[in-house]
Amino acid sequence: MGGIFKAYDIRGSYPDELNEATAKKIGAAFVLLLNAQSIVIGRDMRLSSSALAKAFIEGAIASGASVTDIGMTSTPLLYYAIIDGRFDGGVMVTASHLPGGMNGLKLCREEAIALSGDQGLPDLERLVHEGLPVQRSHPSGGSYQELDMVDRYIEKLSSFVHNPRPLKIVVDAGNGMAGPEVSGFFKRVPIWTLIPLYMEPDGRFPHHIANPLLPSATRDLQAMVRRENADIGVAFDGDADRCGFIDEKGGRIPEALVTALIGEFLLTKEPGATILYDLRSSRIVPETITRLGGKAVRTRVGHAFIKATLREENALFAGELSGHYYYRDMGFTDNAIFTMIQMLNFLSLKDIPLSRLIHPLQKYYATGEINIRVKDKDAVFTALEENYKDARKDHLDGLSIEYDAWWFNLRASNTEPLMRLNLEANDATTQEEKKKEILETIGKADPSMKMEE
Repeated sequence: MGGIFKAYDIRGSYPDELNEATAKKIGAAFVLLLNAQSIVIGRDMRLSSSALAKAFIEGAIASGASVTDIGMTSTPLLYYAIIDGRFDGGVMVTASHLPGGMNGLKLCREEAIALSGDQGLPDLERLVHEGLPVQRSHPSGGSYQELDMVDRYIEKLSSFVHNPRPLKIVVDAGNGMAGPEVSGFFKRVPIWTLIPLYMEPDGRFPHHIANPLLPSATRDLQAMVRRENADIGVAFDGDADRCGFIDEKGGRIPEALVTALIGEFLLTKEPGATILYDLRSSRIVPETITRLGGKAVRTRVGHAFIKATLREENALFAGELSGHYYYRDMGFTDNAIFTMIQMLNFLSLKDIPLSRLIHPLQKYYATGEINIRVKDKDAVFTALEENYKDARKDHLDGLSIEYDAWWFNLRASNTEPLMRLNLEANDATTQEEKKKEILETIGKADPSMKMEE
């Protein structure tokens, strides 16, 4: 099956790596693994998603499950459906922000708890590869029904709008699954004016790849914000579980600063709450949370790890540098439309331009994530540990080195054959010097080193 089982989900090119035959096997194995009586399935707008969903459903029914199909939808709505409908599990057919030729499966057990490479996915892979055991005693198999949950979901989202004032919002849905849900939401909150961009779901992605982390994917949005004199711009990924933000001047807002802003707003609602941030985030995030009386907890990268820690800590909110933002109020899941709502709530509360809200947080100088391809990761880690013996360090996720004036984290990607470097310093000169120094150290440890986009 060509290594389609990843750290957080199942993903591959269609149809050579992931096809209907494989999806049917995975559907049958998923039901057996969870001993599920009932599951729910959704799919995105990719050209292959309908066929893969149909095959998964066939496998699940053959293993005796009652399957509820909520149709073309976002991943956060699928999470909501699992929780609201008290299903034993659920699956979203999507490849998220990846190009249209890719597809995949995001799998959850009850309460939308994700299957991951640490828990669940290896067992599922083994079942699929080794062949299924004798199936449960369901002579006629399971059952199938269709259900539309969009209105109920949008009603739930709308209940979290607080004291809105008039705002003008440009939304670029990237021809992904955010479009219909965002449009439905703004009809319920007419005081906020929606300026739509690429809202029609289209698996061919005719305008740009639906990845808000890429500067090339937000150029049209930035231009529209400036042209329309909007208060804010919001970009969504393909399955609407990630988002990025543009200020009223058309500037991109770093994801770590979004975590700090939303953390500040939510702490006004629940003083003293616990908020998580991934270890690549700017120092301004824990500083902001702590200054406002919250408890800041640093976590590993990756949605499965963050969601587990959210539950353990009963945390209110978590922010990740990848543009995923997670909420206790949404069943400890990530939700991009909910994140947009929190940003609009905060803008309504403060009644000042977004660029001015961000300005006090722009205290440090960060490189952004630098992708590096190496052959000998162990040699790289060893060289860096040797080079910075006097630093504060930990191995929560890769290697983190910290000094008073600067810090960095280097970790192996969970989704690609790359190492990812994040570095931040108190001033621009130190940032440039240390970035150069670290890259030279990596290059000496592994002469095959290459920089990647």
